[in-house]
Amino acid sequence: MIFTDEMLASMKKVEAARTANIALEPRRMTAEEKDALLKKYHPDYRDDAFVPIRVGGNAGQKAPEELNAMLEGRPRVLDMDIDLNDVYYDVDVLVIGGGGAGASAAIEAHAAGANVMIATKLRIGDANTMMAEGGIQAADKPNDSPAQHYLDVMGGGHYCNRPELVKKLVTDGPGAIQWLNKLGVEFDKTEDGTMITTHGGGTSRKRMHAAADYSGAEIMRTLRDEVLNRGIPVVDFTAAIELILDDQGHAAGAVLLNMETGEVRVCRAKCVILATGGAGRMHYQGFPTSNHYGATADGLVLAYRAGAKLLYQDTLQYHPTGVAFPKQIYGALVTEKVRSMGAKLINAEGECFMHPLETRDVAAASIIRECSDHGKGVDTGAGKAVWLDTPMIDEIHGAGTLEKRLPAMLRMYQKFGIDMRKTPILVYPTLHYQNGGIEITVDGQSGVENLFVAGEAVGGIHGRNRLMGNSLLDIIVFGRNAGQQAAKKARGVTVGKLSLEHARKYQENLEKIGVENQAASPKLLPDYTRKF
Repeated sequence: MIFTDEMLASMKKVEAARTANIALEPRRMTAEEKDALLKKYHPDYRDDAFVPIRVGGNAGQKAPEELNAMLEGRPRVLDMDIDLNDVYYDVDVLVIGGGGAGASAAIEAHAAGANVMIATKLRIGDANTMMAEGGIQAADKPNDSPAQHYLDVMGGGHYCNRPELVKKLVTDGPGAIQWLNKLGVEFDKTEDGTMITTHGGGTSRKRMHAAADYSGAEIMRTLRDEVLNRGIPVVDFTAAIELILDDQGHAAGAVLLNMETGEVRVCRAKCVILATGGAGRMHYQGFPTSNHYGATADGLVLAYRAGAKLLYQDTLQYHPTGVAFPKQIYGALVTEKVRSMGAKLINAEGECFMHPLETRDVAAASIIRECSDHGKGVDTGAGKAVWLDTPMIDEIHGAGTLEKRLPAMLRMYQKFGIDMRKTPILVYPTLHYQNGGIEITVDGQSGVENLFVAGEAVGGIHGRNRLMGNSLLDIIVFGRNAGQQAAKKARGVTVGKLSLEHARKYQENLEKIGVENQAASPKLLPDYTRKF
């Protein structure tokens, strides 16, 4: 048995209270209670974890210490001999990033007739899209509407969202589902072909479309196939280490670094789409992460140095249910779908301490409260955690439901001798999503002309907290949008003389304020080497 005696004793309390907890209907918190909870327990409200940005368009605003270290890092290109006249790739549209947003953008740009190329730091599909589990939202059922979806998104984001971006997200949502369906995504459906939808935290309607509990992987599989079937060039294991501007200050390509050979190549492009994803591997505040290996906020750093502005760079999403035990999968995602199917969060004393479908920030803060001030967390050996009572699912819906609807998660735990159909699992918040990012207009363009942004690198769509399922919708809606708009824009672009002068000036500004001991920037990959 891999559980400790303390875990087993607590587990007995959970089992004894299960029937009562299934019947229990916890009340929703009031707005005032949520605000007080977040301010006291959510990591975004910890002043000691943030520092002021000292240079650039967001100077004076706060950012996580780890991100600021990259914003104040030394541009890698300044220590390289780069001949910008030696153009190796020359395209209409350069897409940087090979996840769902980048693939969607490339497909649409190609469909519009553009000469498009994808450059991706790892392999196409090595992205947070691949790791998304629960589903994708869209208001396409008779009892729902984009207007209702809009209200849910705004409320979940604490009404800090950019309204025009939310409007596009929700109105284009149903079309995004149909686009994916036609491409071949195997959504869960009833026998007559009707798509099965479920609730998510903070949603007022059942609008979560899923493919079991590997929705992101299924979507990414389909998008990757479409990219390859179209013959769109994909340059794998190649990171963008600096954007290139022309003599008009417009985006005009990127300096690309082959991560395997160390070769540096110049790519000239009429338009650039940044789809570089999130920042979980920065491990803000020391949190574990559910993110893929390459999620190091590169796009934010590159765009900022080029002159784009950031928005809500100080807000991150800590998914409330990351794996807290066993240690081999510490930080991995336990999809919100588990709670939407009826499993409740239970503390060490067997008490259900919150409504299971509060928004993610409220749920994460509630768990942190139970494990700290309330002293009702379970010791995992690496910290405290709470139970997610997964056996409730089969008790509520009938034997076999969990295995059918959550097969990937069931197998993940079975590898370590845990059967989540019979025993609850231990969870704690994990760094999951970059709520903030690069500021864009509704056409997907940043403050730098001809520089478009899509996916998790964008700020403003989700405000200060994202609802489940809106990230997969975001990458499709705004990925497609960026591809369409960039292809259209590229038709009228004449690229001027290529320049990296913006990187040199940025470094000069850092030196003027006395920044020393700079790290190479962008980060590119996390460093997990042990220090002895």
